[in-house]
Amino acid sequence: MEQNNKKDVKNEVLEWVKSILLAIIIAVLIKTFVFNTTYVLGNSMYPTLHERDRLFANKIPLYFSGPKRGEIVVLKAPDASNKDYIKRVIGVGGDTVAIIDGQVYLNGELLEEDYIEEGSYTQVYDDNYWEVPEGYVFVLGDNREEGASKDSRYFGCVPVESIKGVTSFRYFPFNERFGKID
Repeated sequence: MEQNNKKDVKNEVLEWVKSILLAIIIAVLIKTFVFNTTYVLGNSMYPTLHERDRLFANKIPLYFSGPKRGEIVVLKAPDASNKDYIKRVIGVGGDTVAIIDGQVYLNGELLEEDYIEEGSYTQVYDDNYWEVPEGYVFVLGDNREEGASKDSRYFGCVPVESIKGVTSFRYFPFNERFGKID
């Protein structure tokens, strides 16, 4: 009888170990291929995102279509290792982006930007005209105050493979800003 109890305990422990290992493997696969979480540091995406907002970054769209104009993406910082930026895609491969008198033009037409504060003036640093190569995107922060956002005005177009996910859902804080991000 005692032998059976030891065998039952051993089997139960083995089942627990298998379950825990399976859960870890599934979590790693989801984090690697499906979605990740990130949080906002700084005000480069204000007023859309606020400091300490926590977001889901979905990786699935990147496997099929790549980022689209207007989407908010998490990308590896081109000017700093081990750092990520959160920016909005303005132009994709084949587009032209120009900033003239504080206004953004996409393919020669004034870009309607209802996500920035009314009356915002988009500063330029050195260049004010970019041709986006295939496989690259042009990104801007929503906060256009001078020095508020390091983005494509500062470091140029970024390769699509540096994008880690597309974010469209804020899961913290639990207030009126919780939910889908426009």
